[in-house]
Amino acid sequence: MKIAVDARGGDFAPQTIVEGAVLAAREFGVPVVLVGDQEAVRKEIARHPGSDSLPLTVVHASEAVGMGESPLTPIRKKKDSSIKVAYDLVKKGEAAGLFSAGNSGAVLATAVFVLEKLKGVDRPAIGTIFPTLKGWTLLLDAGANVDCKAFHLVQFAIMGEAFAKYVLKIKKPAVGLLSNGEEESKGNELIRETNAILRKSSLGYIGTEEG
Repeated sequence: MKIAVDARGGDFAPQTIVEGAVLAAREFGVPVVLVGDQEAVRKEIARHPGSDSLPLTVVHASEAVGMGESPLTPIRKKKDSSIKVAYDLVKKGEAAGLFSAGNSGAVLATAVFVLEKLKGVDRPAIGTIFPTLKGWTLLLDAGANVDCKAFHLVQFAIMGEAFAKYVLKIKKPAVGLLSNGEEESKGNELIRETNAILRKSSLGYIGTEEG
């Protein structure tokens, strides 16, 4: 599984990004395509002994998207940005997935425009995985959406259960709805409406959960 990595995104790029790519290629044998300033990326790769034998390739992207720029920057202004070029690789089948530590809004917006949405999914969501005493907990959404409707939260629940089952290998994932308490009477109108829909669903729904 070849992964396209945004070598211009995140703090201390490309140094820390290249370091992570080298570790992934060395420890797990993951082929990585580093997308960024070709000269700078190759210079960083050369700093790591033995890296010339690793499955690392470099694709040049002349532009970077700053953390303070609009999420639509890669679509409207910087079409040769590392985020846009990396997504183009995924769309063409030259990479199976993408990683970026850069502008999350731009990463999400570009995904929607370049890869498009799955049928039945109105909005993408950011998933964050937390370790617990019993294994792993996946939180959706962790920052992609400011305002949601009930059907958005239901879609997040469906996506979250699928991710937990097939990626985290949890046979029967429990699905909870974050609220300000476990009691049915708590939560705002959105939470109560979503709770009612999820209770009628076929998901492994366990009710509202206090943060």
